Amino acid sequence: MTQVAGHVIPQTTIPAGTITRTRHRLPSWTRIFLGGLALWVATVLVTFITGNANLVPTIILIGSFLVPVTFVAYAFGRTDGIVTPQRVFAAFIYGGVLGVLGASILEAEFLREPSVLGYVGVGLVEEAVKLIALWLLARRLRRYTMRDGMVLGATVGFGFAAFESAGYAFNALFTNSGLSLLNVIETEALRGILTPVGHGLWTAILGGALFATAARARRGRPRLRASLLGWLVLVALLHALWDASGGIAVWVPFLLTGTPTQWALIQLGRAPDVTQTQVHLYTVVSWALLALDAVLGLVILRGRWRRATAPATAVGGGR
Repeated sequence: MTQVAGHVIPQTTIPAGTITRTRHRLPSWTRIFLGGLALWVATVLVTFITGNANLVPTIILIGSFLVPVTFVAYAFGRTDGIVTPQRVFAAFIYGGVLGVLGASILEAEFLREPSVLGYVGVGLVEEAVKLIALWLLARRLRRYTMRDGMVLGATVGFGFAAFESAGYAFNALFTNSGLSLLNVIETEALRGILTPVGHGLWTAILGGALFATAARARRGRPRLRASLLGWLVLVALLHALWDASGGIAVWVPFLLTGTPTQWALIQLGRAPDVTQTQVHLYTVVSWALLALDAVLGLVILRGRWRRATAPATAVGGGR
């Protein structure tokens, strides 16, 4: 005991082991990614060990949706409080499916031959379809902010990417030698790495531009304006560069190191044999173009996000 000013203050001791430490939990989006990745790896291993083809759809679904869902969870934590989980879910599912269906119909009808205009056309079609889906899903919000527009836009884009990746993974399963699980895994791994700087990024930029038009609308609703069309063209060009990177990378090695024999075969419409140097050059150029496209998109998105402050861009809307 301790005596202070005539009062006796009992001293207490804290039993060992009763001191609690604050545990720092991982963010929810991190837990989603790590848990989903563990499930995907486990499913792949079990499929390889057992040869059970019934697990292939599980591999495709988890692998295709893991990264998009993770980034949607990350983006949802940065909204202005108007966007609800139900609306985010609807944007991911409905926006993704509507985008894939609309793009498939329009591309099959109007874009048959690969060319510069074809790549730009694909970019315009897919981005326009996603923009329309976002516009429909964003009706009746109480107010519109650039930040919410970017989050909802990213959600629609990641939904599109998830369903598109599932289609690519499914097609990769079938080869001339039979079913190839390794092709599926490689396709999903590659698309998972590239997903964050693809459809989600492009539609996030468009979503911010769409919601920004509400600031100048009389009723505070998004409207079709020249600025929105300008952003659509810019995003479509980013999309076109992404799609064309492989085609551009094919020609660069021949332009730099092509031999007369190779050019003669090309003029005859035949595919020439390539050297190891040309193969390596193709890989470098292809990835360099993808990296350039990603950096440009991220720089634009970062600049738009800095402007997306709720007090400056919040506009009253519907219910």
